[in-house]
Amino acid sequence: MQETKLHQLEATDERQYMIQEGYEVYEKQGAPLGAITFHYHSFYEVIYVLEGEYSSMLENQTYHMKKGDMLLIDCNVMHKYHFVEKKHDSSRRIILWVTREMLQGLSGEGMDLSACFRGPGSRAYHFPIYYEEMLRGYLLKLAMAELPDVPVPEAKQALDRGYLTLFFGYLNVLCLRREYGFSRKDMVSHPMVEQVSEYIDRHIREKITLEELAGHVHMSKYHFLRKFKEQTGVTAHNFVLNKRLIRAGEELSRGRGVTEVWQEAGFTDYSSFLRNFKRTFGVSPGKYRSL
Repeated sequence: MQETKLHQLEATDERQYMIQEGYEVYEKQGAPLGAITFHYHSFYEVIYVLEGEYSSMLENQTYHMKKGDMLLIDCNVMHKYHFVEKKHDSSRRIILWVTREMLQGLSGEGMDLSACFRGPGSRAYHFPIYYEEMLRGYLLKLAMAELPDVPVPEAKQALDRGYLTLFFGYLNVLCLRREYGFSRKDMVSHPMVEQVSEYIDRHIREKITLEELAGHVHMSKYHFLRKFKEQTGVTAHNFVLNKRLIRAGEELSRGRGVTEVWQEAGFTDYSSFLRNFKRTFGVSPGKYRSL
């Protein structure tokens, strides 16, 4: 297999949206310059470390990964690249983005191929070498720009659907084994972020002030704002806004009405909701609801 033919995504590429339909797979090298602040998207993401090390923060947990490790990121989960000086310059990893609709279409009766993204416990895994090499093989085939023996693009797409089905089929079975998930020694917890996130979830319909959040974690407002941005890469104000937008997007996906959703997500007026929603998701709430 010629790894030089893998689809490449430059480390400087800050794109966090899909341009292909259904799925995208890339190799990425070096420490990323983008994705260094909390962000989220409406598709699933898998990160597999080919070489070197890589660190990522998902909500209130940071995972430090090495060669062969795999990270699963659910839709609308806030996450970011966690910078560690001189640690990730030689990092090589495969990035897989796949939509809900694609996995739903590939799922058979009795198996939801997206279930692995929502299981309890760790979101990062280190599988035994046999399974790890098998999953790695599927990802490399998906990431290849072309297959030498398959010159027809339509045939490559059909094979890719098969590789995706096999990859997620095995992945879902393996993720049921708790011993394959990262242990606490492989993760770093961020209790302040967890407390703030849980507080926002409980009070999402209400007005939430920065003074409230600071008081909840027993800090002065100044100290809280500085520490929060230091840990997450975003301001506390933007974190609250994004939590509201995530809630609105999830409720719209369930078919609830736009008026009901923006009020329950805690927005004080529709114009503010509409402006922020379109800027984040690229479409109006009504269009998003019908997707």
